[in-house]
Amino acid sequence: MTIEPGMKAPAFSLLNHAGERVSLDKWKGKWVVLYFYPKDDTPGCTVEACEFTAGIKQFEKLDAVVVGVSPDSPATHTNFREKHNLRVHLLSDPDKKMLTAYGAWGMKNMYGKKVEGVIRSTVLVDPKGNVAHHWKTVRAEGHAKYVQAKIAELAGG
Repeated sequence: MTIEPGMKAPAFSLLNHAGERVSLDKWKGKWVVLYFYPKDDTPGCTVEACEFTAGIKQFEKLDAVVVGVSPDSPATHTNFREKHNLRVHLLSDPDKKMLTAYGAWGMKNMYGKKVEGVIRSTVLVDPKGNVAHHWKTVRAEGHAKYVQAKIAELAGG
């Protein structure tokens, strides 16, 4: 599936780091940053999660929630959050249904080899539940600032 700005964001219902079932509707009326990452507590994923956490106050001022999604379990997410004092929501997608729906699961190049896995990407959902922006591939370092800037631009401030 191709994720394009203007389209309705695909619905989902997944367990979060606390084992609670969460759906996109939970955040209706807010900007929702859905960032997809391969694995808890790996170098790039830790940098990305920590940068989103460092900017959480600015995201809150923009009326935005930050949600990380990976195939890892809620228990692994809990450990990851506690170890790094993360303040972002983490969702568990072991069946990779949400990852697939958002174009974040597929073939990628790892160290010169083609492998199937999570494509590090981000989808910004507007307060009405539509895709506002899609970063199809991202570098973990510095990405949170680009997302913040895009929300500020689209929100008119």
